[in-house]
Amino acid sequence: MQAVTIEKLSKVYPGGKKAVEDLNLSLQKGEVFGFLGPNGAGKTTTIKMLTGTLAPSGGECRVLGRNPVSEPEKVHASCGVVTEHAQMYGNLTGLQNLFFYGEAFGMSRDDYKKRARKLLEELELSEAGDRKLSAYSTGMRQRLSLARALIHRPGILFLDEPTSGLDPESAQNVNRMIQSLARDEGITVFLCTHQLRYAEGICSRFGLLEHGRLLADGTLETLRRQVFSGLTVCVRGTNISGEISQTEKRNTVWGFDCLKTGPDQFEFSIGQEEEIPKLVRALVEGGSNLYQVAVKTKSLEDIYFALTEKGREVSA
Repeated sequence: MQAVTIEKLSKVYPGGKKAVEDLNLSLQKGEVFGFLGPNGAGKTTTIKMLTGTLAPSGGECRVLGRNPVSEPEKVHASCGVVTEHAQMYGNLTGLQNLFFYGEAFGMSRDDYKKRARKLLEELELSEAGDRKLSAYSTGMRQRLSLARALIHRPGILFLDEPTSGLDPESAQNVNRMIQSLARDEGITVFLCTHQLRYAEGICSRFGLLEHGRLLADGTLETLRRQVFSGLTVCVRGTNISGEISQTEKRNTVWGFDCLKTGPDQFEFSIGQEEEIPKLVRALVEGGSNLYQVAVKTKSLEDIYFALTEKGREVSA
């Protein structure tokens, strides 16, 4: 059974605004999936439909085999949700908040107390457990919100900008925990963010969204191959070719397309990885002095902008 299945899911708000349009997607158990796009792309609306807090206008979805529209209580019981702005009870302490939610999910008293203290320790909140939430900083609230979402051991975790308001050290701690949940406990993580570089370092697969439509989904390498052809090899060296003197002007060196990008810096365009030894051999045999050779990989950000640009060209 897949963790999430989405088929032609759509949401049109009153007034005709299309927030999500014909979304098709599936998630396997235990993967960290990055659902990415700018603010207003439809990420939060999708989470609301998946968790049963918002009814779709068309299509359907299932979370751990259950329909959020017809079985919202069962979906809620199997999910954990962390939004950008943590919503809990300010007059209760951190531990009391976790105890409350543990009891609400039907956990035994001993179980939720043990689980709450363990989560506070993992999220470096043990010392603040007996302090009221109203005295927590934004980052502490966000970490407690993650603990609250995990208190009942959900099968899937929905995260909407989970590191918002966190300092770098706390964010790194949360990231390690997210990856551990997927790897060690088999929890599926559905992570929404507009921070592409952040998602690239933590997610195993991605869905790229714009104006409510899915542009593409897959692993980073799959998306690279889908958008870009060939590879760029960056070379630092001297005596590359006597013909190259101007920067940012393309030349052909030993049969390879070459661009000088700076003093002793060059970029070669090749068709596939197997051509790298051939390129290096040709340069060395031609008298070049090589100090560094590296493949320039396209980032998730490069891929996203290439897809959005392609979409504009098609619609123009």
